[in-house]
Amino acid sequence: MRETIGRAASATGHLAATVTLVLGAQFLGGVLLIVVLGSFAGFGLWLLPETVLLVRRVAGAKRIQTAAWTGRRIPEAYRPVPAGLRERLRGVLGDPGTRRDLRWMAAHSGYGTLLFVLAVPLWPLGLAVDGVWSGVLRRRAVVLPLIGRLADLDARWSQALLRPSPEALLTARVEELAETRADAIAAHGAELRRIERDLHDGVQARLVSLSLRIGLVKRAYEHDPTAVRAFLDEAHVHVEEALAELRHVVRGIHPPILTDRGLVGAVRALAASSGLDVTVRADGLAETDGRAPAAVEAAAYFAVAEALTNAARHSGSERATVRLERLRTGLRAVVEDEGRGGADEAGGTGLLGIRRRAAALDGTVAVTSPPGGPTTVVVELPCVW
Repeated sequence: MRETIGRAASATGHLAATVTLVLGAQFLGGVLLIVVLGSFAGFGLWLLPETVLLVRRVAGAKRIQTAAWTGRRIPEAYRPVPAGLRERLRGVLGDPGTRRDLRWMAAHSGYGTLLFVLAVPLWPLGLAVDGVWSGVLRRRAVVLPLIGRLADLDARWSQALLRPSPEALLTARVEELAETRADAIAAHGAELRRIERDLHDGVQARLVSLSLRIGLVKRAYEHDPTAVRAFLDEAHVHVEEALAELRHVVRGIHPPILTDRGLVGAVRALAASSGLDVTVRADGLAETDGRAPAAVEAAAYFAVAEALTNAARHSGSERATVRLERLRTGLRAVVEDEGRGGADEAGGTGLLGIRRRAAALDGTVAVTSPPGGPTTVVVELPCVW
């Protein structure tokens, strides 16, 4: 009985919040009507786009409320609002999302209030009937669960009215892909410039120095054998340094250890050299289970490397945990430290780089870092196993 009352109380709170949104929507509807009439009179035209944007906020609040009740997010799909009065008017009034929000606002004013009115008398009736039927006779409650069904009905109707059309979702998806494609191109260009800079400033400088040493060896070969030996020793050192620089550049493109050991082995080696006490766990990623595509493994490896680097530099923690999980639709990498938290994506390029690398593969990145910690970075990359 206690659980039934708790569920009914939660549903009543949902319906009460619905009535609050209904009152706000009705007030906003009146303001919108005044603004529309004023626009015809010539003095309210500039207020029309702003009022429509307020309608979007109310609809957004209903989406959040419905998602909190059902656990299923209702996506938004609005066209970008341009600058300039004429363009803003054309943008917000021609957006199918505006018509959808207005239709929901009109319908919600009716069914939102009606469902709350129906729920209120169910409380005294339910406490009397279910108090005996369920509390005394230990049978399943009959009346109070109806309040939860009314809240479910409100959520279903709101989902149906606020859900974007397939065309709007497709348009939003195309815009998202265009944005991530631009980010991927920018990241690719930055990576090419980094490789070029590393080759020019590192390997090329070593090879030029080596060429000079070989030229000196050729000149001193006939008349100064002792100097030849010293020059050869220096040339050998420069060859080793050039090879080290070249290996560093190659690791930045695609770490050879990924090819040799796979993602789990590469991450374990990365954790061993991170300077932190790192625990690595792998779920469903045994060698016999198959491997993700090379691009997915590389993106996960670099994301883990960047997250561990950030933890070592900024978290103040001595321990971290890396969890690699094989999902039905892809790969998930989770890095968590026990540091001070407060990670800010705007404070550097590390987290932004992780996000861009994941977006290029249609992946997602979630960063949770409250003050006081812990900081958790979750990277999900879709792939076919």
